[in-house]
Amino acid sequence: MKVAVTAQQGSLDSAVDPRFGRCQYLIFVDTDTNSWEAVPNPALNETGGAGIVMAQYLAQEKVDALVTGNIGPNAARGLAASGIQVYVGAEGTVSEALAAMKAGQLAQTVGPTVKGHSGM
Repeated sequence: MKVAVTAQQGSLDSAVDPRFGRCQYLIFVDTDTNSWEAVPNPALNETGGAGIVMAQYLAQEKVDALVTGNIGPNAARGLAASGIQVYVGAEGTVSEALAAMKAGQLAQTVGPTVKGHSGM
């Protein structure tokens, strides 16, 4: 399974970034092989619609699941339309958040957890 985790820096030891559209990095993890890659957020400097751009990016990257702190309404719609599972409430490091997802300790959602423009 290919999982994207929002992060404040580019490593598995980084703190989870609670924002989706305005996170600093995405950490892509293949849960089958435990390989990973850090990518700076390609939508970070968008003047608007960062969540939508990020949802489209994750769909293009064929991500199966997203682990983050919160998700806004436009991003939630885009991720749901792409069939990407969304896990919210992630805290701690990227590694800890992945372990929490695998253990079923994160809430899965198809809707927003914050109002639009909350990550700005």
